[in-house]
Amino acid sequence: MPIFDKDIALDMGTTRVLLYTRGKGVQVREPALVAVDKFSGKLLKVGEEAQKMLGRTPASIVPIQPVVGGVISDYDMTVAMLRELMKRVTSLSLFKPRVLVSVPGSITGVEERAVVDAVTEAGARKVYLVESAVATACGAGIDVWKPDGHLIIDVGGGTTETAVVSLGGVAECESIKTAGRAFDEAIIRYIRRRHNVLLGEKTAEELKMSIGCVVPRPDVAVEEAKGRDLVTGLPKTVKISSAELAEVLLEPMRDILEAIHLVLERTPPELVADISQNGIVMSGGGSLIYGIDRLVERDTGIRTVVVDDPVSCAAYGAGKLLTRLNDMNEGMVNFARKRMLRG
Repeated sequence: MPIFDKDIALDMGTTRVLLYTRGKGVQVREPALVAVDKFSGKLLKVGEEAQKMLGRTPASIVPIQPVVGGVISDYDMTVAMLRELMKRVTSLSLFKPRVLVSVPGSITGVEERAVVDAVTEAGARKVYLVESAVATACGAGIDVWKPDGHLIIDVGGGTTETAVVSLGGVAECESIKTAGRAFDEAIIRYIRRRHNVLLGEKTAEELKMSIGCVVPRPDVAVEEAKGRDLVTGLPKTVKISSAELAEVLLEPMRDILEAIHLVLERTPPELVADISQNGIVMSGGGSLIYGIDRLVERDTGIRTVVVDDPVSCAAYGAGKLLTRLNDMNEGMVNFARKRMLRG
């Protein structure tokens, strides 16, 4: 790759930002977080370093999540975060890079414009957009350019996106706010109600990752969680079993199953026939929860698999699509309008 030409694929999620550079793979995996000085508004830390400060900062330092649900919620901080992260991979280049960004299929025209402007301001020469479901399908090794339907379920941190991919685009999609964060919140609510103990978000997430499940595990696992007793205000440790969590996590899981049914109902019959043959592909950090694929398979009757690297799948897929940049339209694509006209 010449020193003056660099193409980057950017997967900007609610919880993580991944940067893939052509020829080198995923070079940056950082939490989508920035730490800001409350009084001066100055950016202090980005990514991993900002995450370490979470819940441990003085009142003058505020952690901000600039991307919520795959959509920019704080424009200036998103630009600052991307500029910092892109600098890490383009420091040797003479020219600004071309950047391919994977965005949710449910994105509106206004949100699209914000993404294009933010990435350009952060240091991109040209910005291209691709729907994250298409990128995920490419990352899973599916040939998305064939007239063949595939159902992709991406359970991220802030949103769960269910989309039908065919002919290099999204035929039907549904995006809901029930995702990884909703599972964490369900655990916090349950422990508060049951044990009168308040857990931190990080502790809830660790519980979800270690013993969380949506179908009962063959052997019941028990974990200790430290939190604050709501009666005395003192630290307290409670024991949680995986059997308890299976019931707790089933509640937000119902919303995801409902969204899957909704998409299948709206999908043309030919594509539904393809999906029943090709199966369902799951990705995103939330799909790592034990038994989630089995529950989806049991509910829909369609074979379901979780991709090998669910967290990085969309970034790898977008990386593969960098070879097609010359055939893509630069700037806004207006996915929402295209879908409306097609419908």
